[in-house]
Amino acid sequence: MTRSFRTSCCGLAVVCALFVAPWVQGADETDLDALRDAIVESRERVGGHEREERALLQQLEESDRLSAILTEQVARAREAARESRDRAAQFERERLRASQRLEQTREAMSRRVVALYKAGEVGPVRFLFASRTVPEMLTRASALQTLVRYDAELVDRHRIELAVFERLEHEARLAAKVRDEKANELQTRSAELVAERRLRRNLLVRVRDDRTQERALLVELEKAARALEETIEALGDAPDGVAGSADGQGFGERRGRLAAPLSARIQLPFGKVVDAEFQTAVFRKGVEFEAVGGESVRAVAPGVVRFAGWFRGYGRLVIVDQGDDYFTVLGHLADIFVDVGNAVEAGDMLGSVGDTGSLSGPSLYFEIRKGSDPLDPGEWLAPDHAVASQQ
Repeated sequence: MTRSFRTSCCGLAVVCALFVAPWVQGADETDLDALRDAIVESRERVGGHEREERALLQQLEESDRLSAILTEQVARAREAARESRDRAAQFERERLRASQRLEQTREAMSRRVVALYKAGEVGPVRFLFASRTVPEMLTRASALQTLVRYDAELVDRHRIELAVFERLEHEARLAAKVRDEKANELQTRSAELVAERRLRRNLLVRVRDDRTQERALLVELEKAARALEETIEALGDAPDGVAGSADGQGFGERRGRLAAPLSARIQLPFGKVVDAEFQTAVFRKGVEFEAVGGESVRAVAPGVVRFAGWFRGYGRLVIVDQGDDYFTVLGHLADIFVDVGNAVEAGDMLGSVGDTGSLSGPSLYFEIRKGSDPLDPGEWLAPDHAVASQQ
């Protein structure tokens, strides 16, 4: 094992431990419990060479799990930042309106002060006693009372509007502070996610540059494939009602007419594949669709979900029991939208495209099995897609 690769492994462990601590309380408890256990174990071994000898797929899976939690953290931080920006903008608009109302009241008060100053202290008395008749005096007295009430209302309005303005100004400052904090949090979480993904990419680059590690990774992938076969075999008999569907067709009768789990080109075909550089041969038991991260992944036929979760070598994985001992397997998912035991129909959403467990970026791994025997998906997909996959 090369020194650079050992250094990379240790670096990945340390960064995993450091990145988790600040935000661990906000993540999903099930994922976090498993992640905490992994971190404790990693810390115990980080000082020795055992850490350096860990399986490559285990390192990649830990990185994938951490990236998945960080992605959720980034999404929540982005939403919180958006809400705080909207709230700050709302308070600022209200503050400006209150400021305008307060300024109008102040202008009105200024005009009254000027008028009272010009009239002088005896101005109201002269105005009242300048009346020629009693009715005129009563009218002028009523006008003076109206002015007094108006002045009192101006003073009260100014006091109330000033209090409202000061409150809104205070809330606007607080909202702006929260906005900045949320923006900083989003920036921090995003930087952590970028750093984690960079570590993962660097690890893969070092693996590909090291022939020994490349071969070791192929061995681990073969072990992962065998583990998947054993998992499918251990699922047991199909639940009642899986074998058929509303149109009375079993899965076997859909050969050559299955809709693809998503609309994308098949970039890695089924069957034997020989690495051009290392001349190592592997048998790919499914196909990989070249897809965009986040794209919807759908069920190809009616069935029941028998597995939904993390699986080493495949990332987030869903296994659908299609009945009659047929299974479909969908891996490298970013998100899973179904639970074990859920009945699904053709076209129902199972998850979204991701790069968990993938060595080549976002893609969808898709298998069809009859028991433990892998079948070529190209022979089962509808002709229109089979043609598109060869373009």
